[in-house]
Amino acid sequence: MAQLSIASVKTKALDNAYKRAQELLQQLSAMFDHDSQWIRWFEIHKKWFTFSRTPLDITTDFQKFMQRHQAVWIFTSATLTVAHQFKHFSASLGLEKAKTVSWDSPFDYANQSLFYHPKGLPQPSAEDFISRVLEFVVPVLEASEGRAFFLFTSHRSLKQAETLLPGKISYPLFVQGSLPKAKLIAEFKAAGNAVLLGTSSFWEGVDVRGEALSCVIIEKLPFSSPGDPVLKARLSVMEQQGKNPFFEYQVPNAVIALKQGVGRLVRDISDRGVLMVCDPRLLKRAYGQLFLDSVPPMKRTRDLADVQRFFQDGK
Repeated sequence: MAQLSIASVKTKALDNAYKRAQELLQQLSAMFDHDSQWIRWFEIHKKWFTFSRTPLDITTDFQKFMQRHQAVWIFTSATLTVAHQFKHFSASLGLEKAKTVSWDSPFDYANQSLFYHPKGLPQPSAEDFISRVLEFVVPVLEASEGRAFFLFTSHRSLKQAETLLPGKISYPLFVQGSLPKAKLIAEFKAAGNAVLLGTSSFWEGVDVRGEALSCVIIEKLPFSSPGDPVLKARLSVMEQQGKNPFFEYQVPNAVIALKQGVGRLVRDISDRGVLMVCDPRLLKRAYGQLFLDSVPPMKRTRDLADVQRFFQDGK
């Protein structure tokens, strides 16, 4: 740095290099300080590695930020509630006296959609989970004539399905990562009878209206990966505080993620479609009811014949 400092006065390029080097040294120093309010981790890639850090908790800083900017603050989204309650979102930002209002969807979910949760699903921990789940999924794809998003909680599961599905269905198959996202969506719409396999980035922010998307299939309840360093650190702190991190953090976040995935299905007043959830924990775990209470008021079935009838009636 000393030599770069001396040379920096000679040219603009060297001066910019010196300033950039200073910034990088400051960032690196911050990564290795002993401030317990930050979570730090690193990732190794083929040709490089990255250091990252994120706040352990943002409530105090966010409250200070709001105090410095005296105004009316409005937070709005279709997925802020868990079982019609705003407690999880409010707590995550330290909003202690927020006025909350929730309105029903303008869509007629009871008549526009069907929630299918088949009997006999394998446990998500099973080694052959994806191959066994496809036995339930393929008949639904046949009934819907493609026109489906198949959403996964991990790239590993997506890759397994990508390998197994081509021999089981005759519809065009699009896979996340094979094309830029916007082009992939455009080609999915244009095909009119395609099946798209996607992970987290397709659970939200994707708008496909009309018959091209008439079925959303969700592989598992979207719990965050237990190996995520940020999640591990936050759960550890909650345990030290005597809280139940699973029910107070992991379940609410998974509920919100599921709602985002479900939201891909009905995007317009004329849309119709079937939601299929392939995770047996939905009915076999106590927390499953929280997920059911948080999705739109759809008609529910466990019978494939109802799914086939739903699509037949829409023709």
